[in-house]
Amino acid sequence: METLPFSLLAVPLLAALAVPLTARATGRLIRVLHARQVIDTPNARSSHDQPTPRGGGLALLAVALPLMAGLFALLGPFEAGAFEAGAFGAGPYGLLALAVGLMGVSFADDVRPLGAGPRLLVQAAAVGLGLLCLPAGVLTLGGLVPAVVGAPLAALGWVWFINLYNFMDGIDGLAGVETASLGVGVAFAGVLAGGAAVGWTAPGLILAGAAAGFLRWNWHPARVFLGDAGSVPLGFVLGGLLLVLVAQGHLLAALILPATHVADATWTLCRRLIQGHRPWQAHREHFYQRAVQGGWSHDRVARAFAGVNLALMGLAAGAVAWPGLAPGALVLAAGSVIALLIRLARVGRGDGGPRA
Repeated sequence: METLPFSLLAVPLLAALAVPLTARATGRLIRVLHARQVIDTPNARSSHDQPTPRGGGLALLAVALPLMAGLFALLGPFEAGAFEAGAFGAGPYGLLALAVGLMGVSFADDVRPLGAGPRLLVQAAAVGLGLLCLPAGVLTLGGLVPAVVGAPLAALGWVWFINLYNFMDGIDGLAGVETASLGVGVAFAGVLAGGAAVGWTAPGLILAGAAAGFLRWNWHPARVFLGDAGSVPLGFVLGGLLLVLVAQGHLLAALILPATHVADATWTLCRRLIQGHRPWQAHREHFYQRAVQGGWSHDRVARAFAGVNLALMGLAAGAVAWPGLAPGALVLAAGSVIALLIRLARVGRGDGGPRA
């Protein structure tokens, strides 16, 4: 493995700083959201029973994005080759700027719903511009396919990842656990991959720290939800960092890391489409939601996802460090995720053991 940039020593310090800053900012934001009546009111499709503010992701991102930009600025001038920018030449700054734009539009959606069509158009535009900011290898999926094939696949996958992040923000703590897991996972995998991936993905650790601070208020029973203002830009940024791994030739690692969220959301959506439901309709049919209905507490479900995510992080790291073992790691990851979903489905049917 290549010698790591010296300035990467700042990463764990900034990640640690993000924890108390986000916790403090979220606590203050909760009061503002209450005052502005930006409230998620329980209904027949909700997994909570108390009116709760939404839009708390604004605090998480208000801390994480500036810290990430600061780290990019620290790495850029002092570490030659730390980044490989895309066609725009904006590199990671372009990615963060687009995330800010998505955050603003998504908060407007939290306050007054915009409709599925306008939301999707905004996300598609952000993804199209985002592809021009990422390393050029994204367009060929790390050299696996021609750009004319890879670019549409990358764009579709990215848009889907943004939306599944929103779909999976349905119980207390789950989106925060996934953000922390993916932040640590992409940072570690990027360090193992070396090259331009290091500078791009190491700041994922800052997102993990911010997610930990947010969980101070979002853990069950949650006093605030991410809202679209948090889940959409988080899905955008983390999806971009995963694509950086793809550009460096680590497609299987990028598939392994988010496998719990991707599997639950994709299976659920496909099943609902087959049944004739509209994909944007609210529902409570995800595996994690059914487990809560079956008697598991929100935090127990979140811990179950966290345990499998920890295994996925190890498998993804192994896939990067020893590429020849990557197919086997993918098989083990698939088995772990399937076992989790089967367990959650059993709980949802009422035969999953003691309620807690």
